[in-house]
Amino acid sequence: MENTIPYLCPMNKTELANECKMLLQHKMQEAEAAMKAAQESANSNEKSSMGDKYETGRAMGQLDRDMHAKRLAALQIDYRNLLKIDTQLQQNQIELGALVQTETLWYWIAVALGPVLLNQNKVMVLSPQSPIAQVLISKKQGDTFAFNGKKSEILNVF
Repeated sequence: MENTIPYLCPMNKTELANECKMLLQHKMQEAEAAMKAAQESANSNEKSSMGDKYETGRAMGQLDRDMHAKRLAALQIDYRNLLKIDTQLQQNQIELGALVQTETLWYWIAVALGPVLLNQNKVMVLSPQSPIAQVLISKKQGDTFAFNGKKSEILNVF
């Protein structure tokens, strides 16, 4: 088949987990830096003769800080969840931790990260709660599934 992707050794699930950990660490650092910058911005707003401008600027900075703090907390949860996945476990059906090869894409049911490039293979790293993961869960090698009007076959489950 011309659309078939190359065979990926199951040992690469550990490499994939390590790549995802690095990506999450980077995103956590970015969120923390943005949170600190927003806090500093809120703290540095000086009172002016414009009246409410000072309070509005502080409130906006605090909202910004809170948004980044929530993002950081969510990323930390994803990171902890990722650490719990046993990458050595060989799965026969799709569940949390399963690496899935289809005719056109790779999926890893782990955390919500989206596309991750590993050894020139694009892997869609999905949370088990994502719509596509919900379609895939409990399926096995050889099963077919439909998502967004496209039908695909599960070639391997690792």
